[in-house]
Amino acid sequence: MMNTIPRQRHFLSFPQYAVVGASKDQSKFGTKVLKWYIQRDRPVTPMHLSEDELEGIKTIRSLTDLPNPTETAVSIITSAKITINLLKQIKELSIPAVWCQPGATDVACVQYINENGMSDYVLFEGECILRDGDGAMQAML
Repeated sequence: MMNTIPRQRHFLSFPQYAVVGASKDQSKFGTKVLKWYIQRDRPVTPMHLSEDELEGIKTIRSLTDLPNPTETAVSIITSAKITINLLKQIKELSIPAVWCQPGATDVACVQYINENGMSDYVLFEGECILRDGDGAMQAML
């Protein structure tokens, strides 16, 4: 498995991003992550099951709605019981990079990541884009 810094750089090297777990609630970390991308002028698409728009951006209902999944890095800010199903979709869609925010995974998620050869492109060990993202971007310069 690659160490954390190269995986963070890999994640941030993609031309498109998606956020799963954002909402209209400004206090939620999913919304804070969505705003992190917006504030850095990163092309981002929020995924939400019922909202048509978040932070002025049209949402998608499912990862299968991504126009270019193989060119999109996905941030996950959901409960582990939702994350496990997202990881299965991510594998099926060949999404190349995933950042699971702290609290988004559990033992079953980690086992799935490891058993399916995803550990080189999934950040799942407590890395936080809000805390670590800017440093990883600076390291890329």
